[in-house]
Amino acid sequence: MIERARVAHVAGFASMSIGDHHNMANSYAQNTPMMGRLLAEWPDRPAGCLFLVPLWHPLLMAEHIGTLASIHADRFIAQAAIGWGADQFAAFGTSERTRGRVMEEALPVVKRLLDGETVDSEFFNMVGGRVGLRPERPVEWWLGAGADVALERAARLGDAWYGGPGLGPEDIRRGSEIYRSNDGTQVIVRRDALVLADGDHARQVASELVGAGYRGLQFEDLIVGNPDDAAEQLAQYRAVGVDEIVVRCLGVPQELALETIELLGPLEL
Repeated sequence: MIERARVAHVAGFASMSIGDHHNMANSYAQNTPMMGRLLAEWPDRPAGCLFLVPLWHPLLMAEHIGTLASIHADRFIAQAAIGWGADQFAAFGTSERTRGRVMEEALPVVKRLLDGETVDSEFFNMVGGRVGLRPERPVEWWLGAGADVALERAARLGDAWYGGPGLGPEDIRRGSEIYRSNDGTQVIVRRDALVLADGDHARQVASELVGAGYRGLQFEDLIVGNPDDAAEQLAQYRAVGVDEIVVRCLGVPQELALETIELLGPLEL
């Protein structure tokens, strides 16, 4: 992860972020401590973390965001989603059924805490919550959404709609229309990518991964091929209203991931 951050910085990527998962069987690096280390490699561009909001107490989340945003010299981005996966929720003793309500309650509390307020919340049984280390500049909020009600929430509570990696162009176009009709501004979409000088090799590797069930994604959901192929694929997202794409390397050996980062860096949406 450190090596990829260094290569991405040299390649000119506009921002860097880390995901959020819990109760993992594999060696998954948790987002906020890992981001604290990676900021040493990323001193002068926006950075952020994804938070599966229903799995965080809002005071703890605000404290982690406040610390990271305070030590980073550029803009900090909090990417917020309701989360998924019965195993994750069961491990925290909570339910997927209430995650939308928790998101609605938590985000205003976190924002107030980061603004320096002392906050009471009956919903979270919180009395006198406060954050001692807060950022000097406002935190930017990107909200994950798929359903119509979540798109409206993203427009109301966030600074951007953060679309998932499995959304097709038509899903993005429709979602963008709903989001912008509710006074939303930025549309940002995630995509998994494998871009190599040998485009045929990239397609072969990606096809094998998808065939094995890679993240439940389809081949057409990916950015795959050589740099010219990638540029053509990126252009279709601009056409359906996307302002920025966040890319994640496919689960490939490190040398292929680094080549992907180096080749994607100079491309524009």
